[in-house]
Amino acid sequence: MSELPAHFCEAVVIERLPSGVFADPFELQHLVQRGVFVDAVVFGDTNLELPAARSNRSVVEVHMDIGHNILSNHINEFEIDLELPLHARYPPLDGSGYSKVEVGIPDVFIGCTAECDSVCERCLWVKTVEPMTSQADVVWRIPSGDKAHSEVVSYVTFTAAFLSTLLIVFPVIFTNINSSRT
Repeated sequence: MSELPAHFCEAVVIERLPSGVFADPFELQHLVQRGVFVDAVVFGDTNLELPAARSNRSVVEVHMDIGHNILSNHINEFEIDLELPLHARYPPLDGSGYSKVEVGIPDVFIGCTAECDSVCERCLWVKTVEPMTSQADVVWRIPSGDKAHSEVVSYVTFTAAFLSTLLIVFPVIFTNINSSRT
């Protein structure tokens, strides 16, 4: 390792998100513009308004600069710290008030470019990520609302919408009546 020439390495992290979670592509592009990531893209469903039951899975691909000579500095292993801006979708109602979403371990690819006597060589390794704990997936508990409260919430929502409509319609009607009299 100590005899390796100077090189530049980039990590490509691919995260498969379940239907209850999505990544906002605009937020990711903002992070790319700020230089946090080299590149980032979302494949699949990114519509926040779709509930979890009607949405599809999505995949996030992030390219990160992991520096020069990373192989010579970390002979056996190294760590990549990545924070993704993820959002929860509207989950279905549950008796417990929470919906559980499991996010798995991402795939990590490392590509390095080495310069040897004005010749640029590119190598690609696939790094298998081993979980630190016995549980491989991360479980996210998302508040979903209690099914027992849905009837009361529906009545209150309907009443508020109806009263709001009346507060808009009545002044318009009375304004038209008063303007026609004058």
